[in-house]
Amino acid sequence: MASGKAIDLVKNELPVNEESVVFSGDLRTGLVLVDIVNGFCTVGAGNLAPRVPDKQISGMVDESIQLAKVFCEKKWPVFAFLDSHHPDVLEPPYPPHCIIGTDESNLVPDLQWLENESNVTLRRKDCIDGFLGSFENDGSNVFVDWVKTHQIEVIVVVGICTDVCVLDFVCSTLSARNRGYLKPLKDVIVYSGGCATFDLPLHVAKDIPGALAHPQELMHHVGLYMAKSRGAIVVSEVSFTPSKK
Repeated sequence: MASGKAIDLVKNELPVNEESVVFSGDLRTGLVLVDIVNGFCTVGAGNLAPRVPDKQISGMVDESIQLAKVFCEKKWPVFAFLDSHHPDVLEPPYPPHCIIGTDESNLVPDLQWLENESNVTLRRKDCIDGFLGSFENDGSNVFVDWVKTHQIEVIVVVGICTDVCVLDFVCSTLSARNRGYLKPLKDVIVYSGGCATFDLPLHVAKDIPGALAHPQELMHHVGLYMAKSRGAIVVSEVSFTPSKK
């Protein structure tokens, strides 16, 4: 684990300055869930799953569940990525994970109800970047079509890993927005409490050939910082105005 002093130094030198956001329904808002699957979140579920209960990951799952419930109650659009790989197609530098047809590639148990919600679009992807993983063979893009179909102006992004799949998706989405491919999308919001990453301390990584150390708290912060540096809005609080009766 990175020392507290090292983490504090990075946070002081690279501050994120998180905001808060209140959704009133005035702007068409969509929720994007990134890879909240067993293979990344459920203890012992696979090569890239946590080996022991992980506070940051379980907190991310809980926050994502609460957001998903609100969005579904309001019938606001939800888009969920599920990491899903063919067994004969590797994804270096990672070991085999989330193989199609296994429970690893399925939503965590407390989110599986999403599969029956009419406002939810599920997308199985076989690469780190969900934006790229949304392309079909004919060149169309399921995520782009989702934004345009629902005329989404703001997306809220949660999931795992903050500095890997979440960050790559956010960066590609921002680039596509800037190029005019995602009209009418305006803002990409990353909710920090709804994101998490994995922990691979240096002393453990040293014994794994080819592995890089990945201190959880530090890399979570770096992921948020990089997302904000690319143009995302990073928030620590998400709330909703009461529905009008």
